[in-house]
Amino acid sequence: MSNHLEVDRRRILYVAAAGAAATFLPAGSNGAETGRNRSASPVKAGANTSFAALRQIDAGILNVGYAEEGPENGPAVVLLHGWPYDIYSFVDVAPALASNGYRVIVPYLRGYGPTRFLSGETVRNGEPAAVAVDVISLMDALKIEKATLAGFDWGARTANVIAVLWPERCKAMVSVSGYLIGSQESGKMPLPPQAELEWWYQFYFATERGREGYDKNRHDFAKLIWQQASPKWDFSDATFERTAKSFDNPDHVAIVVHNYRWRMDLAKGEPKYEDLERKLAPGPVITVPTITMEGDANGAPHPEPAAYAKKFLGKYEHRTIKGGIGHNLPQEAPQAFVDAILDLGES
Repeated sequence: MSNHLEVDRRRILYVAAAGAAATFLPAGSNGAETGRNRSASPVKAGANTSFAALRQIDAGILNVGYAEEGPENGPAVVLLHGWPYDIYSFVDVAPALASNGYRVIVPYLRGYGPTRFLSGETVRNGEPAAVAVDVISLMDALKIEKATLAGFDWGARTANVIAVLWPERCKAMVSVSGYLIGSQESGKMPLPPQAELEWWYQFYFATERGREGYDKNRHDFAKLIWQQASPKWDFSDATFERTAKSFDNPDHVAIVVHNYRWRMDLAKGEPKYEDLERKLAPGPVITVPTITMEGDANGAPHPEPAAYAKKFLGKYEHRTIKGGIGHNLPQEAPQAFVDAILDLGES
C-alpha cells in the first residue's frame, strides 16, 4: 500500500491550504458554473420552511427519522446532511426534485433529530463506515435498490464511501467538496499550521474539556461553525433554530466526538466495520457518475478540485458555484444542487 494513498486525505488538505491547485474541469466539460435551469420558477433559497412528510422507520440498528417527497415509484435520490446541520439543508432541494418526478429521501443521520438507536447497548459510533451502513440499511428498509446519493460534509463522505463499497447501490453521486474518504492512518499525519488551524474543533473534541464544552454549548458552538463555514451566508435566527433542535438528540454529542476522535486514531471503531475501513484506507477510486461541487466562499477545511480529480474514473465533472456560497451548498444554492442531480439523471 503506497504512502501516497495512505495519506491522501491529509495531503489533499495540504494542497488546499497551500492554494497550489487550480480548478479542474474535465475534458468535454463546458465549464459552466451551474447546470441549466429547467424550472419556470427558479429554486430559491429559503422559499420553503418544511417538508411534505416526516416519517420514522426501523432500519438496521436505528429507528430513522426522515423526510420523503415525490412519487414512490420515481427514481430515488437520497440526500445526506453533515455536521452541524440536518435535513433542512435540503428543504428547498427536495420539493424541486420531487416536482421532476424523483422519490426524495432525506434522513437524519445517527445522533440527529428523531433518529434513535433501537438498543441502549449499541456503541455510539461515529466512524464513516458505520454511517454508510446506516444509509444502506435505510435503503433496504425502504426497498430502494439503487439511488442517486447527494450530500455535503459528513453526507458527502458517506456518499463517497457507499460509491466505493457498494457501487451497485449508487446510480450517481453529487459530492460537495469532492473526494472525502480518509483513514485513521492518514489522520495521524501533521499538516501545515494554517491547515491545522482550520481543524481547531477536531483538536477541541480530542479533549474531555472539548466533549463537555460541546455538550454544554452545542447550540452556540454549531452557530459559530455555521458562521465560519459560510462567512457570506446571511442566515436568519429562525433558519438556524430550526436545525439546532436536531442537536438535542441524546446521542448527538457522543456520535460527533467519536467521529472526530476516530479520525485521529484517538478512539477505536467497532470490529464489525474493520473490513470495510480496511477497504477504504488506501483511498480507492470512485467509478460511478459524479459531479463534485464547491462554493466559492467555503470557509470550512476542504481540498481544491484539482487535488481529487483523478479519484473519479467514471463520468465526472466539477462545478464551482459562485456568489459567496459557503459550506452548506444545498441550502445556500439549492438551484445549483438540484441542477447537478437532474443533469446526472439525464446522463
